[in-house]
Amino acid sequence: MLMYMDELEEVFSYALKSTIFINRDVLRPEYIPTELPHREEQVSKLGAILAPALRNSKPSNIFIYGLTGTGKTAVTKYVLKRLYNKAIEIGSDIVACYVNTRQEDTTYRVIVRLGECIGLKLPFTGISTAEAYRRFLKVLDSRNSIMIVVLDEIDFLIKKQGDELLYRLSRSSDDLTNSKISIIGITNDLKLVEDLDPRVRSSLGEIEIVFPPYNAIQLEDILKRRAKMAFNPKAIDDAVISLCASLAAREHGDARRALDLLRVSGEIAEREGAETISIQHVYIALKEIERDRASEVISTMPLHSKLVLLAIYNLT
Repeated sequence: MLMYMDELEEVFSYALKSTIFINRDVLRPEYIPTELPHREEQVSKLGAILAPALRNSKPSNIFIYGLTGTGKTAVTKYVLKRLYNKAIEIGSDIVACYVNTRQEDTTYRVIVRLGECIGLKLPFTGISTAEAYRRFLKVLDSRNSIMIVVLDEIDFLIKKQGDELLYRLSRSSDDLTNSKISIIGITNDLKLVEDLDPRVRSSLGEIEIVFPPYNAIQLEDILKRRAKMAFNPKAIDDAVISLCASLAAREHGDARRALDLLRVSGEIAEREGAETISIQHVYIALKEIERDRASEVISTMPLHSKLVLLAIYNLT
């Protein structure tokens, strides 16, 4: 036991003495920067579509497409934050409600989250989905608001629960007198809308925004900007940043992967007590991330698929 305590003490000492990071949180996916380089066109288009909300008019529904790590969620949150701040400035009532439907993976849980965004606490059990939705609409309509509902990774919800909630939200004007609901769906499934029920497609009347992958030069620029905030200048050089950008560019231009790679490289250097991040740290980080991703993929497989995979493994 004493040996483990000594090892932990050494780990804690490394962390306290480390001069690698200034602020590692700016490299995490949930961080929303004050500027979004190489996404100016998408920011402008999304802002223009949502701007009518400032005049108490319902914006068009929007579907945002793009592969993982192309800035879809970051741009959406950035524009909505700016829109909300402008609404406060002019005295307009806009409610933006973000829901990740991979996490809130049932229709009922999504409605509970929508209720929370307008101050309504719905019970987790005990009432039907229809009753929960009725209560949500009643409270929303008492506010005279424009509500913008963001359904991130919406394909997960539709594949699991169907498109009934999407239909209800798209037809909400039939049930609301004072308030209005606009939908933003975010997905990496380019054919999602094509697979929806025709009545849902008709009700949505959505505008599409496509996010292309970043190229290596764009990724390197993004990483350099974040690295200035994340690291001590002496702890990192351009060669490390270029390598992270190049490796991520091979993965369909995934900025999230590039940022993860840079952060994990720094954490490995920190754990080793190194003063700088090396190329070797990047390759070690790459192996760690790939191993973690494989574990995540397996954990989300259905039981039958896991058993098949286990059988194949046992035969090799």
